[in-house]
Parts: sequence; structure tokens; C-alpha cells
Amino acid sequence: MADKPPIRRGASTPAAKPSFARWSKTFLAELAATSNVSAAARKAAVSTASAYDARRSNAAFNRAWQQALCEGYDHLEMELLHRLRNGEVKPATGAKRGTRAFDNATAFRLLSAHRESAARFRAVRNNEDAEAIIQSINAKLEAMRQRRLALAAPSEAGKAVPDGGS
Repeated sequence: MADKPPIRRGASTPAAKPSFARWSKTFLAELAATSNVSAAARKAAVSTASAYDARRSNAAFNRAWQQALCEGYDHLEMELLHRLRNGEVKPATGAKRGTRAFDNATAFRLLSAHRESAARFRAVRNNEDAEAIIQSINAKLEAMRQRRLALAAPSEAGKAVPDGGS
């Protein structure tokens, strides 16, 4: 019998690396849900380094990443507002009922740390929307101008041009 390599127990074969199209979709969905790059990378079964590399090398993925973060921070802001209004019930030591606590310092720090970048992205996105609106208005104006010229052309052709001295 030929020598076979020994089978190691507990060793697993390396899993096939998921395609970018597949892991990026999972990653972006989790990033929007959690605003946490590490959690999103774990959920997508990729390293955070791979995610950051993809963000640096792929402009569309970078935009989608920023959009997912904006969505995540919108969720965080809504959750924070809910906590501010309702508080969190925490068990008090020795008490039969919990007490309502309103400590949101960590959430405020996280929100303020990323608020500027989210605002910057929204401004860019809104500017793109404004450009599309301006182009749409210009196209409609041009179509109106062409219709007016088409209607005016037959009536102009039927008019006799007076000649100055006959």
C-alpha cells in the first residue's frame, strides 16, 4: 500500500472564500443594521482588512459603505431618541422592580463621532439629487421650446413678407 498522508483529527479544510458580490451584500446589510465594521465583517465571513481593502479599491463599494453607515446612524439616532424618551429599565440591587435609567453617554459619543461624516455624505447625495433635478428641468424646457418652434413654423411660412417698395 502506498504511503498516505496522515489524517489529522480536528483539522478542517479551509472554507472557500465567498465571492465579493455575496459577502459585500451581507456586509453592507449588517453594517447598516449595526454601524459596526467588525460585526459586519464577521457576519459576512471576511476579515476587516479585506473589507477595508475593498472599500479603498472599489469606489462603488465605498459609496455603498458610506450609505450603509448613514443608514446605521439613522437607526442609532432613532434608538437613542427612543431611549431618551422612555429610558431603560435596569434591575436595582435588592429591589423587586427595576428602575428606569437614562444614561446614554456612550450612544452620544458614538453618534457625535460619526455625525460629521454622515452629514458630509448626505450633502453629496443631496447635491447629486439637485443636479438630476436641474437636468430634468432643462430637458423639459428644451422640449417646450421645440414644441413652440414647431407650432410657430407653419404660421410663419404662410405670411407674406412685404417688400419695401412695390
